[in-house]
Amino acid sequence: MFAIIETGGKQYKVEKGMTVEIEKLPEEKGETIIFDSVLLISDESSTKIGKPTLAGAQVTGKIVDQIKADKIIVFKKKAKKRYEKKQGHRQRLTLIEITDIKG
Repeated sequence: MFAIIETGGKQYKVEKGMTVEIEKLPEEKGETIIFDSVLLISDESSTKIGKPTLAGAQVTGKIVDQIKADKIIVFKKKAKKRYEKKQGHRQRLTLIEITDIKG
């Protein structure tokens, strides 16, 4: 059984027991979080598709950790103008373990 949820402006395919990195959430480590924006739920026999979301469906997860992604380098340069700008960025992420899918 799997579900597709929407959080942080992105969609994620999740299964029970799976660990997912999503955009940072304000909750603390160890707290339980419920995702109500479920777009699709599928198991061996049937598939339910929401328009746009499924009413009454929810995915429950436990926050494992608050982490940072790998650093990316943003480099800008203009030819023949002696302009160079180098900047780094590390996105903040929340690590979530999916505990239950209802719907």
